[in-house]
Amino acid sequence: MTSDTVTGRRQREHARFGAATRLESDGPLPQPFPREIGPRAMEYLAEVVDSGLTCDMVGRFERAFADANGVAHCIATPGCTPALAVLAAAFDFEPGDEIIVSSVSDFGTVQGLISAGFIPVFADTAPGTINVSAETIESCISDRTRAILVVHLSGLICDMDAINEVAARHGLVVYEDACQAVFGRYKGRLAGTLATAGGFSFDAEKTMGSDVGGCILTDDDALAERARFIGHARAGEMVEHFGRVHTANGFAHRMTQSTAAISLAQLEIIQPQVKKRDRMIRLLSSLLDEIPGVSALPIPQETEVYSCWMAGFTIDPEQFRCDVEEFGAQVAAGGIPGASPMRYYLLPVALPFLNEAAEQQRFPYSQPPASRTYRYDAESCPNAHGILERFIRWSSFCDKYEPHHCEQAAAIVRRVADENRR
Repeated sequence: MTSDTVTGRRQREHARFGAATRLESDGPLPQPFPREIGPRAMEYLAEVVDSGLTCDMVGRFERAFADANGVAHCIATPGCTPALAVLAAAFDFEPGDEIIVSSVSDFGTVQGLISAGFIPVFADTAPGTINVSAETIESCISDRTRAILVVHLSGLICDMDAINEVAARHGLVVYEDACQAVFGRYKGRLAGTLATAGGFSFDAEKTMGSDVGGCILTDDDALAERARFIGHARAGEMVEHFGRVHTANGFAHRMTQSTAAISLAQLEIIQPQVKKRDRMIRLLSSLLDEIPGVSALPIPQETEVYSCWMAGFTIDPEQFRCDVEEFGAQVAAGGIPGASPMRYYLLPVALPFLNEAAEQQRFPYSQPPASRTYRYDAESCPNAHGILERFIRWSSFCDKYEPHHCEQAAAIVRRVADENRR
């Protein structure tokens, strides 16, 4: 944030998304942009235009994505944040109810449940990982807990069988943020189909990148109906001799026909891309693990297909003269664009407005509806804080990588490690 002022306020540097995040990227390794677009995209877009917007491209995409994932319902949305917001509203919990959430994720995971008046309770990650576990979740359960929102960060799938077992014992809903794990496979099943519902992202930088876009998957007929009613129809129903009546606070979170056209074309080419990502991230991880003081993220045995969106590794700070910030900067300068820590993914610290509301006991942290006080800081999730203080990622990892790119990337990391070794 700069010190300049605009109309009496400090000038902010806004977050960037999509191709804009890569404008300054350069180097010898492949970049996600320009994206490969499915060969039938122009055909589908022309169909939308030629029909005068009367074709049902959104419905066609919904049916195709549901079928590809083996579920009954797909509800298309403008993005992943709206998808998870619709789900939060569709569950129809009460203000002050608690939702246990992965502590390492992006703001889009929690925006909808915060807006609905629910209270996020951040579960710590399992030691040495960036994902939650059944054990870290169970320690957060209270009599106000209503649901568990699990994030498969970077495409690594959480141990869902164990998490579902904990939830069943306590009578809790489980749903998934699978925005970084599309077509990842766990014990023969796909990410986003491992619980009551799953949310997905098709934003431009994601694995199945469209222009924007997202969706909900579920086999629950009643939940699907309520998600469409709340999320697409603004909770409006027709009353004879009157017209539209809104029986709840709903949204118009509908995917556009043009986004559906591009997403459908991307769906047709995604599966081999994900399989290639799986092969390349496993190769890259094995090469990184050979570097003293450097560790790739552990890949659980249950993750049969690692639909990796974001590669990364941790460093042992005791083995290097530089800190993680400088290590990342040197890796980026060496040719891995965007290599840097991602401390902002620690949600209890990245949402200061939430901690302020909790400290001042503003709604829903007032009592009632809250039943206790809350605190959001790094100390509440020590495992997550600890790993993010040692973690370096590069978001330029993509399906364009070949084995020699993995070797080249590992060589860059090795050179930085050797030059800074104590």
